[in-house]
Amino acid sequence: MSKQLAENLSGKAVMGSDGKQLGILYNVEMDVKSGALNDLLVSPRSEVDPDQLQFNSDEAGNVRIPVSRVQSVEDYIVIQQ
Repeated sequence: MSKQLAENLSGKAVMGSDGKQLGILYNVEMDVKSGALNDLLVSPRSEVDPDQLQFNSDEAGNVRIPVSRVQSVEDYIVIQQ
């Protein structure tokens, strides 16, 4: 993944490698000791059932997507499903 500023990622659309839009990036979780990024927290679109995705959800209903699944970041974030 190319270098991106966090402020440029906030609110970016997230879609699967199949072209289906999953939601909007809500936040990013990181390890504060190492600085490593862990997960993207994605607020799912209303028509997306989080239970049908292969990812876990947090207490607020955001989908937790491991950063290792990010394929590209351009106008939107593409994740491998």
